[in-house]
Amino acid sequence: MAWPGVGKGLIAFCEAVARRRGLASVRLYVNEKMIANLSIYPHLAYVETERRREVGFDRVYFEKRLT
Repeated sequence: MAWPGVGKGLIAFCEAVARRRGLASVRLYVNEKMIANLSIYPHLAYVETERRREVGFDRVYFEKRLT
């Protein structure tokens, strides 16, 4: 069962903690097969920075500047 808004809430919490710590950006990665997530992050102002295969997984990396 999915809980609407939980993922966005976790991202917002992570960004708030990063801002309090004075970090300039937040980075994350997601498995390439997680199609729904790949479309959500750009709507939250994350920019895809690279794709690479690691430990048998195809990963997509994103970053959001916290300026």
